[in-house]
Amino acid sequence: MAYLWIVSLIWAFSFGIIKNQLAGLDASVIAAARLLAATLVLLPFLRLRNVSRRLRLQLALTGAVQFGLMYITYNLAFSYLQAYEVALFTIFTPLYVTLIHDALRRRLNLVSLAAALLAVIGTALVKGGVRVSAEILLGFGLVQLSNLCFACGQVWYRELMRGQTQVSDLQVFALLMGGGALTALAAVLIFPSTRPLIFSGEQALALLYLGGVASGLGFWLWNAGSRRVSAGSLAVFNDLKIPLAVAVSLLVFGEQTDLPRLLLGGALVLAALLLNERFAQQPATTPGG
Repeated sequence: MAYLWIVSLIWAFSFGIIKNQLAGLDASVIAAARLLAATLVLLPFLRLRNVSRRLRLQLALTGAVQFGLMYITYNLAFSYLQAYEVALFTIFTPLYVTLIHDALRRRLNLVSLAAALLAVIGTALVKGGVRVSAEILLGFGLVQLSNLCFACGQVWYRELMRGQTQVSDLQVFALLMGGGALTALAAVLIFPSTRPLIFSGEQALALLYLGGVASGLGFWLWNAGSRRVSAGSLAVFNDLKIPLAVAVSLLVFGEQTDLPRLLLGGALVLAALLLNERFAQQPATTPGG
């Protein structure tokens, strides 16, 4: 559980850094640069001796979804939303995690559905005093695509690594990051950007931090930690970064919002999380190395 606490603190600063330091850069380029840096950080730990070819491919494909597609849609959302809004709209990730987990076991969890509805109401309340423009809706949709990719990836990673006692998370995680990096690079080549590919010194440092620390170290700790807690606890930790990120975006990066609405809507969102945690918990998975 300590792993998930550490990552939540690291990720709280990522939203504001992307919005303020990387504005104007192409979303796929940001994703590719970030994931390449993360892959290089994790590559020295890669050990494939006890990993079958089938599992290698499955892990790379998991990374393509969880990191490649997730980061492309996530970065695009910053073109339409403020950093705190992106953070707030990731609230649905833990609900997706629980619903996907139950779907794999052919169960329908009405509590998670009710929690999702409550989270929608809370999110709508936060934006209730603002005209809901096409840009906000597009940004919201992009964040939800990102949430789904991340949720599918982490649930499937847990399934793939269940019982894999001969290999640790650290020994295979470069495969996931590599799969994500190749996906983002493919997007850069297929949909070339008209924006310049020159980074300033601050942007280069931001990408190195986001890639090496937030992604390389952060996602390894996250997926390793996700195997050591229950699905319900994982759902809660998915959203611990949200109040932290909102606070950082407002206090550190100086973004503006209707604070009373944010607090009231945030309270409903928190209630949704507590509801999901209390009644939708699943048995913890077998710990990995």
